[in-house]
Amino acid sequence: MATSTRFAVGVHILLAIDALPPGRATSAVIAHSVNTNPVVVRRMFGMLSRAGLMSTRPGAGGARLARPLDRITLLDVWSAAEPATPCALVSIHEHPNKECPVGAHIADVLREATGDAENAFAQRLARVRLSSLAAGIRARAA
Repeated sequence: MATSTRFAVGVHILLAIDALPPGRATSAVIAHSVNTNPVVVRRMFGMLSRAGLMSTRPGAGGARLARPLDRITLLDVWSAAEPATPCALVSIHEHPNKECPVGAHIADVLREATGDAENAFAQRLARVRLSSLAAGIRARAA
């Protein structure tokens, strides 16, 4: 089972928007950086825009951040990119056989076992601002 890359792509997109000169953050330019199709980037633009992290203008002008990188956390991006799984580290089988002694209780015991890890994950993401990632990129690029 593969995990989604939407979170990583979302972070990449926002950092690229910040790094590009005004008016250059188009889906085509960012798709080249992400090494994906512009359609994928436009879908992510929609998710990030709905979350209030960025905005776009049709035609020339491209995308812009809705707020500075120091006011965007990794949790903000996770929530935008993975709305169906808020900090879920473990996918829980949705339809086990309720007549089976294991199937009747597996979801509850898994949630209990992973809940602390998922809370810690969310708390850690909430402490990391995209501005610190941008600083790390600049330091490595120098």
